Amino acid sequence: MHRVAILALPTVVALDLAIPAQVFGHYPELPYRTTLCARRPGPVRTGSGFDVVAQDGLEALAGADTVVVPGFQPHDRPLPADVLEALRSARGRRVSICTGAFALAAAGVLDGRRATTHWRHTDELATRHPQVTVEPGVLYVDEGDVLTSAGVASGLDLCLHILRRDLGAATARAVARRIVVAPHRDGGQAQFVDAPLPEHEGSLAATRAWALQRLREPLTMRALAGHAHVSERTLARRWAAETGLPVLQWLLAQRVDAARAALEAGAASIEEVARDTGFGSAANLRKHFRRHVATTPTAYRRSFGPPRSSGRANHSPTSSSPTAAGSAKIAASS
Repeated sequence: MHRVAILALPTVVALDLAIPAQVFGHYPELPYRTTLCARRPGPVRTGSGFDVVAQDGLEALAGADTVVVPGFQPHDRPLPADVLEALRSARGRRVSICTGAFALAAAGVLDGRRATTHWRHTDELATRHPQVTVEPGVLYVDEGDVLTSAGVASGLDLCLHILRRDLGAATARAVARRIVVAPHRDGGQAQFVDAPLPEHEGSLAATRAWALQRLREPLTMRALAGHAHVSERTLARRWAAETGLPVLQWLLAQRVDAARAALEAGAASIEEVARDTGFGSAANLRKHFRRHVATTPTAYRRSFGPPRSSGRANHSPTSSSPTAAGSAKIAASS
């Protein structure tokens, strides 16, 4: 059984706390047991004005396999020495959501590591803790036994990423379906897009849907513009305004996502995946996959692909990671 301790600091961000409680504490089929802890057991006021009740004190952190620190307000206040010591001495995996990174940084947990937090506070984190390598634009950072996420909803991306690491891609997808979110956003994805987005899907939504059905084909600007009945220049301008990406970059990202899904789902060869997702050759797939996912297609399938015939997941669990027991049940219930 994998023990998860969620640390509620005073004026904790309610959504930051609710995300790990939902992902790790709501599904009895999964091998997690979650406790809400605080400096002392009892009620803790959230930043939204209502109280939550902590079952345990700081001693719960010492015995936890994973310690989650949600964001809190104000994040720049000094934290009690016993809280920092409990975070520093915890032997389990440490995880922060949003401004929870400031607590881990104050405890020295992030020293010499890469980390992130909400984009509004990344400069401040870097200034206050120069020994931390702050990644300002990403959704989350995985440093093995220490993981940090950006603001609020990206904590959900990080928790699903942890599920993928612990129990495999199928379980993470099943939980994502249960809570009705996208099953995977890569940690290196930008926190937000600078380009203004329209309120609706945009005038090129039908052309994008058409393109997604034809990723294996050589999609050119001319073909896309012809489908949209606009000039190539108009297509480029509208596409960037509606998606935040140039046409060819958007197509490449969709092909990488399609390749990732194919590697997770089945036993097709790398050459077949390359052909079916429009990369043409295995060498081309490997080049773009490494650039966007920071690994090879083979290594990705080994980590997140279907179980081997022995029934074990294609990843090597750490000593503190839960087993896959119960994951099939939640997948079936979705």
